[in-house]
Amino acid sequence: MTKPRVLVLAEICNPEWPSLPVVGYKYARALAAVADITIATQIRNRPAIEAAGELNGKVVYIDNEWIAAGMHRLSEILRGGSEVAWSTHQIMAYLPYLEFERRALRRFRAELDRGEFDLIHRITPMSPALPSIAARHSPVPFVIGPLNGNLDWPRAFAAEQTREREGLRRLRNLYKLMPYARSTFTKAAAILAAFDHTIDDLPQKVGSRVVPFPEIGFDPAIFNAHGRRPPFSGEGPYRFLYAGRLVPYKVPEAAIRAFVGSEALRPHRLHIVGDGPEEPRLRQIVAEAQAEDRVIFEGRKSQGELAEMMRQSDAFVFPSIRELGAGVVVEAMACGAVCIVTAYGAPRDLTANGRGVQVPLQPLDGLIAANRTAMESCLADPANHAAMAKTAHDYSMAYYPWDVKAEHTARIYDIVLAGGSLSAGVGYR
Repeated sequence: MTKPRVLVLAEICNPEWPSLPVVGYKYARALAAVADITIATQIRNRPAIEAAGELNGKVVYIDNEWIAAGMHRLSEILRGGSEVAWSTHQIMAYLPYLEFERRALRRFRAELDRGEFDLIHRITPMSPALPSIAARHSPVPFVIGPLNGNLDWPRAFAAEQTREREGLRRLRNLYKLMPYARSTFTKAAAILAAFDHTIDDLPQKVGSRVVPFPEIGFDPAIFNAHGRRPPFSGEGPYRFLYAGRLVPYKVPEAAIRAFVGSEALRPHRLHIVGDGPEEPRLRQIVAEAQAEDRVIFEGRKSQGELAEMMRQSDAFVFPSIRELGAGVVVEAMACGAVCIVTAYGAPRDLTANGRGVQVPLQPLDGLIAANRTAMESCLADPANHAAMAKTAHDYSMAYYPWDVKAEHTARIYDIVLAGGSLSAGVGYR
């Protein structure tokens, strides 16, 4: 069959930058195997994409730096860097993104009018709060997503919200009043949306075009369970692992305090992968508990190094209380670790149906106690937790490798181009 010809809008698409940029890049790279794609991306991604050399001849670089560069600098000044105040970042990205799409449409207008593309697919940015001009003006079907957003801050974690400098979060819903916000969804032929917290934010009347579709994925050549032993088998000491930025909303403090406060866990080890503004405070907690020999700060690791640590770990402890995507949880599943997560946002959905240990969302002291109980339970019932990890591993391998996600996307393209229904069993449910 002839592959669909797709103009991919991927303003954020970079193999060298963590989080959303590398997710956008890997998704675009996977789509290149199932569709005839042309990628429009922001010009600052050019050095990294060309150095990778995997998308040669498929990328066009859009230069909106006349506004993007200044707004990016202003954003970092207002945020005090790039680690916190995500809502401020999103507000500052609004005008630069509209200019990116305006220039991309102008660049490809002639090809679109000549029928050289079958559809347009915007894959990044993934925030529902950043609208699309292309949805309204595209002469071919428009697909958007995967989108991910609209996860509220738990009230019990007001202190963490303050440390994250997320006061502007209360203004989020104003995006619905901004230009192009409504037409982004009413004009889209398909809306890929991650998890219930995103789907619930979309206009009800577009429900028949919404496809449940998490944005996260992984490369099984890196993240896999090859050669590992079942978790909590054999003699200890056993290894617990936290991996993520050391920022307030991920609450690494809960994992550390839970671990150092347990006599049962004293013979074992907790490894902390990542860095961030919370690190000095966390190190102080460990020092006060005289647990430097049991809690090891590993710093940043490459994906390959992290995957190997996941294979060597028995449990992955991730107490984040506001996690929209949680790709790291799927990676830990793929590596065969038991996942202990807070039952809120993406981690709750990913570990449903016996795929992980879910700790109820609650104030910090309760969260610490519940994580401690969860970790100790792994020692008390190793067989049940090993079976849980196997279920999670099989689930991750069935749905989240990038090539699987690209094939799933191709089926959505086929339905859109055939004018079929997206409502019957198309998404990730």
